[in-house]
Amino acid sequence: MNENIKADKVRLVDENGKQVGIVPLAEALRRAQDVGLDLVLVSPNSDPVVCRIMDYGKYNYEKKKKQQKSKKSQKTIKVKELKLRPRIADNDYQTKLKMARSFLEDKNKVKFNIFLRGREIDKKELVEELIERLKLDLADLGQIEGKPDYQGRRVSVSFIPHS
Repeated sequence: MNENIKADKVRLVDENGKQVGIVPLAEALRRAQDVGLDLVLVSPNSDPVVCRIMDYGKYNYEKKKKQQKSKKSQKTIKVKELKLRPRIADNDYQTKLKMARSFLEDKNKVKFNIFLRGREIDKKELVEELIERLKLDLADLGQIEGKPDYQGRRVSVSFIPHS
């Protein structure tokens, strides 16, 4: 039973979920004792306050079980990062592509960081060609997320797996 209720009248909901109406607090406590359950304050800010007759221990147990079940069914998406250069050799590109494909198959997000050295920063077309090549090679497993992010000498582009 809840001893923290500071109202003389309460809006009562019985153990079956039916609205009883506005009753004195003493009667609500008596009803809860008669059925062997707890009187729980549901809405303390309303006027009059709303109380419910329920088995509070069972309610907490079921709430905890529901939270555990929802947590178990959640899938966390990990972000895997790969570093590239605009003028990457073909065999190195194939290695990075193979790694990205395996990450996308495992339903992980893949973030490519393309680093620019020297005068490569003036040749944005090299970066855009590389991104298009990645887009075509990974089209069956994932899609590009958003636009490429240009940050100084680094360009980031993310791929998310198809659902």
